[in-house]
Amino acid sequence: MLSRAILTGQTSRALLALGSRTTSTSAANNQSASDAPQSQSKLPRPVRQEPGKVRYAFIPEEWFQFFYKKTGVTGPYAFAFTLSTYLVSKEIYVLEHEYYSGISLLIMWIVGIKKLGPKLAQYLDKEVDAYEAGWQESRNQEKQVLEEQIADEEKGQWSVEGQTLLMQAKRENVALQLEANYRERLLAAYNEVKKRLDYQVEKQNIERRITQRNLIDWVVARVRASITPDQEKQNINRCIADLAGLAKA
Repeated sequence: MLSRAILTGQTSRALLALGSRTTSTSAANNQSASDAPQSQSKLPRPVRQEPGKVRYAFIPEEWFQFFYKKTGVTGPYAFAFTLSTYLVSKEIYVLEHEYYSGISLLIMWIVGIKKLGPKLAQYLDKEVDAYEAGWQESRNQEKQVLEEQIADEEKGQWSVEGQTLLMQAKRENVALQLEANYRERLLAAYNEVKKRLDYQVEKQNIERRITQRNLIDWVVARVRASITPDQEKQNINRCIADLAGLAKA
């Protein structure tokens, strides 16, 4: 019954607030319709509405303020105690077994929160810390593995660059070997051609010497054949005389 009275009071308050809000809204709409050209550029900015304050998790603060103005600080509590005593004594609100079950559950709930709550919170905190530590450790391991993979990739890239330089050096070495082989073949061709040309020159020289020798022999033979024995004897005597004259001089 107390919950029904509370709900009835909240419903009436909500209806009154809705009626007043509707009236103010209609008046504001009429006024805005009349002043639309003037206030069109100055619309009010919507403000976020926070929920009202409550006590004991469900009693609005306005109830206490309402009693404070008329009965003082103890008014709300005296009213609640008196109303509950009246409802229970007149059996308007019957205390059934669900009521005692709820009280038992509330007591168990409070005892559990007070006694088991810290231990459970400590246990759960340890579990959370362990889970977070494991997650952090796995994260660090994965990070380390990724860093090692990055280092291996960089090393692989460096190795590939080295392979590129090695291939370039091999290409240059092959080019040098081809150049050396080409020069060797060119030198061999030059030597062979030189040998053949030297052979031709030597052959021509030999033919010339043979021709000259044959010509000289032929001339000598012809000269000897044209000299008579008397001329030869006269020449010999003349030579002897010349030698004797030279000896005396």
